[in-house]
Amino acid sequence: MNDLQTVKPQALSAAADAEVQRSIAEVQGAIILAKKFPRDIQESIKEIMEECSRPALAEVAIYDYAKGGTSITGASIRLVEVIALCWGNIQSGWRELDRKMINGNLYAEIEAFAWDMERNRREALTFKVKLVRDTKKGSWPLKDEREIYEHCANQAARRKRSCIEALIPGYVKEPAIDRCRETVASGIKKDTVPKMVKAFEAEFGVTQQQIETFIQRDLAAIQPGQVVRLRQIYNSLKDKMAGVADYFEPEKKEEPKAEKKSEGKGNKGLKEKLSQHPKSDTDKPKDEPESTQSSPMPSENSESSLTTSSENSSESSAAEDNRPPDNVDPDTGEVMPETPFDPDPKLV
Repeated sequence: MNDLQTVKPQALSAAADAEVQRSIAEVQGAIILAKKFPRDIQESIKEIMEECSRPALAEVAIYDYAKGGTSITGASIRLVEVIALCWGNIQSGWRELDRKMINGNLYAEIEAFAWDMERNRREALTFKVKLVRDTKKGSWPLKDEREIYEHCANQAARRKRSCIEALIPGYVKEPAIDRCRETVASGIKKDTVPKMVKAFEAEFGVTQQQIETFIQRDLAAIQPGQVVRLRQIYNSLKDKMAGVADYFEPEKKEEPKAEKKSEGKGNKGLKEKLSQHPKSDTDKPKDEPESTQSSPMPSENSESSLTTSSENSSESSAAEDNRPPDNVDPDTGEVMPETPFDPDPKLV
């Protein structure tokens, strides 16, 4: 029993050493072949341009979507893989390194890489993928190995594309994208988009507004790649491989808004608002006397006040008439003799 325990680690160590030596020999052989048979740059570019002239590749060569009000576009993983194949002496791929639980969720640690053996340059990205399927109806963990592989491959494809793009020169990638755009545009006529919109609405009840929501822009600004995408969706709906709700959101019906009265602008609008709200007593200026404000028709209160003031004036005049003269003694009623005026000698 002890002999088996001592022999087993040695056997594992020998197998591991053999695997390491095999990997080293494989890498060295690839580098030697790349140096012995270098790429022909002009021939590689010519081959890439020929591939981009094929409609089958050009239709899936460019991705285009809207984000934050701007258009995000670039070469798809399919185009990048063809460029890497024609460019030569490049290895790319991805591999799963580990799986572990983090906060109750299962994650896969993945490495995506691209290696230019001729120039001995290698790009690699390591990232974690949450093994959960997210949908509009909710999310659930992935348990089937096939679903896990497809989910990881989908996430790794974008990282692998970034690694390959870091190795491909710009003078190779940019003309390839332009050639793909030309190829797709050559197959789109002026009446292609209007006919497509009518076909969607006639057969599946998809309106122009739903299509514009899907492509996140007006139909006047639609890109060739999006036309191709709409064709693929149309064929899927026609073959009953998917439903309208899988691609297009239901159209939102706008509620009728209450009509607003037109208001003028500037001084005209201010005068209209002031005319609608008459001034109150508290809005009157304090310095202005009340007597200056005249009303065209006297009110009942003003008539009563005028009547009272006239009665008071008549009573005061009657009292003055009944008052005794100045030469009559008010106590006895006798007439007093008039005294001659005697000026003061001091004043004279």
